[in-house]
Amino acid sequence: MNLSFHEKSLWLMLGALLLSFGWYFGIVLPEHLGLVHSAERPRSLTIHPTQVILFGLAVTMAVVVSVVGHVCIALVDRRTDTDERDRLIALRGARMGGVVLACGVFMALVTAVLTRGNFAFAHVLLLGWVLAQVVEIVSQLWLYRHGLS
Repeated sequence: MNLSFHEKSLWLMLGALLLSFGWYFGIVLPEHLGLVHSAERPRSLTIHPTQVILFGLAVTMAVVVSVVGHVCIALVDRRTDTDERDRLIALRGARMGGVVLACGVFMALVTAVLTRGNFAFAHVLLLGWVLAQVVEIVSQLWLYRHGLS
């Protein structure tokens, strides 16, 4: 399968997002659930410095994977020009991701109203953003393979 620079870039960004934020949520959520079901339940309501550090590491991981990957892709495939099809695919993907982002923001606001503390609100908002990015990227990849209709 011959992939364009843009498709390779999308696959890279999808992998970077899933790797870094999968790692983050895989550490933070089980730890949080352990606190919820323990004597330290009040401590589970707020974000802690270790979670902020883990978030920073997740963002750093995503940036490093993205930069190194894009350098490698650019060395292999020097055709980075865009055409009208690329722009339309990006626009449709952004529209689909925007719908998911709006739903994520709404769910975060509902969570903020219904729960105490900032942990649930912040993580529902973060998850909404990550899901919106994933939907945007996956929809663009799907459109590259199946065409615009």
